[in-house]
Amino acid sequence: MAECGVPVLFSFSSFSRASTVPAGSGHEVLIQKFLSLYGGLIGIHRKFVIQLESPEWGEYIDLPKGFVVTERCKLRLVSLQVPMTSLGNLVASSTVFFCCDMQERFRPAIKYFGDIISVGQRLVQGAHLLGIPVIVTEQYPKGLGSTVAEIDVTTARMVVPKTKFSMVVPVVEDALNEMPGVQSVVLFGVERLARTGSIITTSEAILLQLVADKDHPHFKEIQSLIKASAPESGLLSKV
Repeated sequence: MAECGVPVLFSFSSFSRASTVPAGSGHEVLIQKFLSLYGGLIGIHRKFVIQLESPEWGEYIDLPKGFVVTERCKLRLVSLQVPMTSLGNLVASSTVFFCCDMQERFRPAIKYFGDIISVGQRLVQGAHLLGIPVIVTEQYPKGLGSTVAEIDVTTARMVVPKTKFSMVVPVVEDALNEMPGVQSVVLFGVERLARTGSIITTSEAILLQLVADKDHPHFKEIQSLIKASAPESGLLSKV
């Protein structure tokens, strides 16, 4: 007899996805389900808790001890704070680069756009040298144009057209789920995420941390990329 599936709405951060789990699924099964749905997004978090929507309280509550799924319900995963010592630790094999909406029509509208292009160029080139996947998005390219010609996206893992004001659209989520080892995302382009806990840093710091040692086989090539100083627009001090 086929195992009965129970519908569950799984939520993480601002994302939600309806799915099913076998009746009687407990904490471990639910954790694995969350990882299969959002593994690429929660990989940097070492600890998290599952919460259950409680009609009695009109709020989410921590999953009761011994809880098993018996009926339709809503669950959300809450990441606990990551110790600051673990943030910003980049390893090439567990890193993915996100290039956000570096499109032609933004050129006259975005301050420091030329400087942002220069940083994007060296990061994309560095990612290619180090074998780091690059995911590129383009906001409504029919109206706003493709990625600027100065940034070579021919080696990118994917170039995704979108209309949502976020890079994490379903096709990008699926790509991240196919890269379960991802621990870190390096975001560059037309974004400012300092207030959400992102670490603001420089392209030189990123690339040198990824090679880690002067004996790295690609150190000389990375060194040549960053030999010329990055633009000193004052952008970093303004975010």
